[in-house]
Amino acid sequence: MFFAIALLTSLHTTAANRDSLALTPPMGFMTWNKYKEDINEQLIRQIADKMAADGYAEAGYKYIFIDDAWQGGRDKRNNILPDPEKFPSGMKALADYVHSKGLRLGIYSDAALLTCAGYTASYGFEQQDAKTFAEWGIDYLKYDYCHAPSDSAVAHERYKKMADALQNSGRKIVLGVCEWGQLNPEKWARQAGGSLWRVSFDVRDMWKDIVKQGGMGIIDIINIAEPLYKYAGPGHWLDMDMLVVGLDGKGGPSSDLGGVGCTYTEYQTQMSMWCMFASPLAMSHDILHENEETRRILLNKEIIAINQDALGEVAHRVDVPGKCRVYLRQLSGNRQALAIMNPSDTPQRIQLPLSILGNTKEYNFRDVWEHKTTRQRKTWQGTLQPHETKVFTVTTR
Repeated sequence: MFFAIALLTSLHTTAANRDSLALTPPMGFMTWNKYKEDINEQLIRQIADKMAADGYAEAGYKYIFIDDAWQGGRDKRNNILPDPEKFPSGMKALADYVHSKGLRLGIYSDAALLTCAGYTASYGFEQQDAKTFAEWGIDYLKYDYCHAPSDSAVAHERYKKMADALQNSGRKIVLGVCEWGQLNPEKWARQAGGSLWRVSFDVRDMWKDIVKQGGMGIIDIINIAEPLYKYAGPGHWLDMDMLVVGLDGKGGPSSDLGGVGCTYTEYQTQMSMWCMFASPLAMSHDILHENEETRRILLNKEIIAINQDALGEVAHRVDVPGKCRVYLRQLSGNRQALAIMNPSDTPQRIQLPLSILGNTKEYNFRDVWEHKTTRQRKTWQGTLQPHETKVFTVTTR
């Protein structure tokens, strides 16, 4: 009996320690959607400079996530190496540079022998690779699941092995479980040591999947994430994959499988709903050559504040009549976030009874995109354009 209690206490302490690695959803820039395999240390340094100088770090985007294709094989002692042509100065020097800008560095591997793009992965070398990542100064590991068995028990085992290796590496490294949601990671990924886990296949730069070849549009991922809200909380998050905001159909992999681009109304909806669902925010556009509309969406401090709210609750859908969808999220300070989304292809008029918020007679509605505050009683009325989302922070008067 004593042993069982001690074991449960130890497991609870371990889970709490791992949760503390990402008490709010990680934010940063991920290389894959725009650059795919065309990455190098000069590019990463330029991105770090841009994020530090142009407001991204200040807004909360603290990570640069290096995705697949950085690897250069292993040395004679089986230590994993960066590609010497892409990263001639080595990963430690690059991590030091990123850290000097007030940022953190993430890296990528896979729970198999090869990564999704066919590069050296970490299965069988978990302890060794985790130690190497720690010595380099890595802060985050995106751990993919290509070429691995399609069995949730095996996935749990492989992810836990890497999580334990990271925990024993001597450095605090966040583990992102990238299993794509097919093996129900919401039921085991936190216990396996993940601070976040993917809920879907890869996002594409489109509103909706119409080619049915495995790509996911913005609304497709929202539909998948909706019923999973109870599984997320401080330190363990639903990962809805990268933001496609600003890609304009000109990305790399994000342009595959129907990824022809989105309107900026749709991009704003992605930002809105990723924040309402407390998903990690991983930008993936051409950050070195961006337009002001992209910056307006990605650097909106009011919507970011919802994503990063310390209470860590995730939005849930509220049943209301009509074609618009309504989502509520409890925020710290006795506030609520309210999102009203029109998923249809035609404008929709909505009369929303404010009884869904409680029994208060009057509310302050702060429109986080228009940056305006209004008083509302009994009903909120408005017209939403196709694929538009309104987001408000709500306080009682």
